[in-house]
Amino acid sequence: MKTIIKTDRAPQAIGPYSQGVKAGGLLFLSGQIPLDPVTGQVVYGGIDMQTRQVLNNIKALLEHEKLTFQNVVKTTVFLKDMNDFASMNQIYGEFFASDQPARSAVQIARLPRDVSVEIEVIAAY
Repeated sequence: MKTIIKTDRAPQAIGPYSQGVKAGGLLFLSGQIPLDPVTGQVVYGGIDMQTRQVLNNIKALLEHEKLTFQNVVKTTVFLKDMNDFASMNQIYGEFFASDQPARSAVQIARLPRDVSVEIEVIAAY
């Protein structure tokens, strides 16, 4: 069994997928890109601003389920340019200050809407 997660506090799906799915005591969040949840537009301004927006979107989805970053057990970070890793990592560390989850970080050729970063998470209830 699964439950579809949906909130207006995070960007709406821009394709045939859900913002998140709850199944087996876990929350699987779709990859978040730096979209403003109100306007649906990309937040520009460099990797710092984009990473912060992505993590704020994730925070909104977690809060919808009454969870925090402490509940996150795994993240995957997709970067357009691995040279942005240090800057992304600094902002990421502000949101995951302690009990950090397992993480993978990879550079890929292109992300939706040509953004610089996308992050997906798995959290435990």
